Amino acid sequence: MASGDRLRFGVDLVTFFHPGFWGVDSHDAIVDYARTQPRAFWDKILDGVQASGVTGVELTFSPFNWQDAIKTYGSVEAFAAELSKRGLMLCSGFFAELEAAGDFAQPEAQRAIIETAERYAHFLKACGSDIVVIGAPLRQTLGAQPVKFHDFDRAKVIADFLNRLGAILYAQGVRLALHTEAHSIFAAARDVDLMMMLTDPTYVHMCPDTAHIIVAGSDPVQLVDRHHERVIIAHWKDAIGPMPADTPIDEHIHDRHRPYFCGFGLGRVDWPAWIRLLRDRGFEGWAILELDAAPDPVRDIANGLTLVRQALLPIYR
Repeated sequence: MASGDRLRFGVDLVTFFHPGFWGVDSHDAIVDYARTQPRAFWDKILDGVQASGVTGVELTFSPFNWQDAIKTYGSVEAFAAELSKRGLMLCSGFFAELEAAGDFAQPEAQRAIIETAERYAHFLKACGSDIVVIGAPLRQTLGAQPVKFHDFDRAKVIADFLNRLGAILYAQGVRLALHTEAHSIFAAARDVDLMMMLTDPTYVHMCPDTAHIIVAGSDPVQLVDRHHERVIIAHWKDAIGPMPADTPIDEHIHDRHRPYFCGFGLGRVDWPAWIRLLRDRGFEGWAILELDAAPDPVRDIANGLTLVRQALLPIYR
């Protein structure tokens, strides 16, 4: 196998969540388009992924999730066929339910998460993927009352559940990878170190996101080097710098992130150091080129892939 073939490139479908790509004026209008013209919606996305030059698709939240894909094409097999005829593969699926579950220490909340995760795992396997990328619970806004410290005891509860969930997914043939989502309990260096220490490396892996780590105020190269053996997939994205420490963390936090993200090579990520790290640590697998809600996602992903091929893959080889 050639050295460059050890890295395969995909895109997370959140990249297509910009009104400009759809010729509408709001995110709500995108959702309405997906609901009223689902086949045209999904065909446009998959055609766009194919045109960008990457070969992998990572599903994410609705209207870009696995349930929407099945409903649109009629079956898991039909969706897999749509990918295949375009030369695409399902590389992974993002699982947002943990972040949205609130207090998932409660048994009923855990049962609901596990049930959904198991069904997702069946879907992923049927489409040829074996990775579910999981977003961690959000932190609390600095200074909010009553204060909830993310200390050892709280982290231990979360880690115990992730261990069990990882073991359940492993039995389905799927691996769990925690995503370094800024303003979650798994993004800043100390928080990642704590969760990696408390979780079992056999069942809980890591999906570093270079931009989110920078937004959280940490260095992705240093952080990933410490945990490189846990990385099974990675999100490659650039960011202009860390966000203020007192940024409100609420239902709008993901919208607040977007002004801090930027095109490949235009931000703080040291891409030559990043690719040397992956080379030296022997990483092989999916690299997800991601931009949150890009106005021209096909062009931006294609440009990012060109940068990677011309400037980074020669280093990796």
